Amino acid sequence: MSEATGDAPWPGHEYARGWGVFSLPFDSGHLLAFRVVPQNSFAPYRTVWHRDPDGRWSIFVDAPEVGIACPRYFGAACKYTGSAHVDVSWTGPHSLRVRLDEPALDWTLSLHSSPALAVVNAVSAVMPLSTWRPATLRRVRERVARALGMGQLRLSGGMPSGHVGTVMPQRMYYVDYARATLDGVDLGRPCHLDQNPMIGDLPLPSRGVMVVGQAMWPIRDPDEFNRTRLRLMEVHP
Repeated sequence: MSEATGDAPWPGHEYARGWGVFSLPFDSGHLLAFRVVPQNSFAPYRTVWHRDPDGRWSIFVDAPEVGIACPRYFGAACKYTGSAHVDVSWTGPHSLRVRLDEPALDWTLSLHSSPALAVVNAVSAVMPLSTWRPATLRRVRERVARALGMGQLRLSGGMPSGHVGTVMPQRMYYVDYARATLDGVDLGRPCHLDQNPMIGDLPLPSRGVMVVGQAMWPIRDPDEFNRTRLRLMEVHP
């Protein structure tokens, strides 16, 4: 996916298009996630999310500014947000390595599909963007996600920041295997939670899943939005 900054497909919205592991819980109580977002309203970025066993969230951001990436929407629910160097590289057709400099994270994982997931991905690829607007069609997709073992998801709703957004997966893959060390501590084995992990009031998948897709949020403050875009264009042309 090439890097691009521009306008959202829906007028009056800001957007992010990319891919990443939306949630990967471990049996140690830790949870990891990452996002690679080459196309959005402000500037390309990469982030790593971490929730510790006590439920405290941190988001580490590789971007021109922390506030234009995931913390723009989720930072209010975090104990920590800050800059870091995030490296995400493919090590094979279905395997990845994610590294973070501070704290020191080394995370390897592999992906797989299933017959049911392959059908869902094929259907999603041909569905027009307009089908994400009706609430009834989003509810159908949420029921499909539940049948695929991802728990009680909401694909549209309020973010910790107050933005109201819609997450639109286009392709999904299960995380088949993962191993991660954080500052030298082994985080254990991936697991499937009985309850969805939450960031603020937003549920994340209860099992490891990688998603390719996009999200959009109505612009809350047009003046702030335009100022932010102009500043980024001046500082990072």
